[in-house]
Amino acid sequence: MDRKLIFDAVRRVLGRGFRRPEVAALDEAIDRAQRTTLSPSATAPSRRIGPRGLVLIKRFEGCRLRAYPDPATGGAPWTIGWGTTWIGGKPVRPGQTITQDEADALLGVDLVRYAGEVEAALEGAPASEAQFDALISFHYNTGAIARATLTRHHREGDFARAAREFARWTRAGGRVMPGLVRRRAAEEALYRSSEGEAL
Repeated sequence: MDRKLIFDAVRRVLGRGFRRPEVAALDEAIDRAQRTTLSPSATAPSRRIGPRGLVLIKRFEGCRLRAYPDPATGGAPWTIGWGTTWIGGKPVRPGQTITQDEADALLGVDLVRYAGEVEAALEGAPASEAQFDALISFHYNTGAIARATLTRHHREGDFARAAREFARWTRAGGRVMPGLVRRRAAEEALYRSSEGEAL
């Protein structure tokens, strides 16, 4: 797909050049369209992350406007904004910078994708908002929702066993990371919260 043709056409419609957040948003939209074309069954998620999940993710990710290395590897994957590792179909690179508006927009795009992946992994199993939010936070950090045992326990309706699984995901680079210990505890608490227990 020739992106230049698309960008030129949109510039003509707008009657002006692009602002930086618009470039990232349009690039991401093209990527999404290509993924949908390649996978016709892909649909937009019916659920979105709730306020408690968003607060949790922002608390543990933090926001940096200059790319920084992965704490476990000291290198790739490079991260920027609220934990974004890919922009416009390309990995974040050392020295890359963005604005706060771009960071917020990228988080929004990422969270829609992660919500869809969590929804798909649950395979129709019910989840309260608190559980869904906790699972999105877990997946946002690990990328493991499709293969995690906690997902299988959740699908089976064994929420107590699923909740205990969060604590198993505290390692990076072969060692326990204190930040991951705190994050998993917060995700488990959200998952187990009264809202999470009553489906």
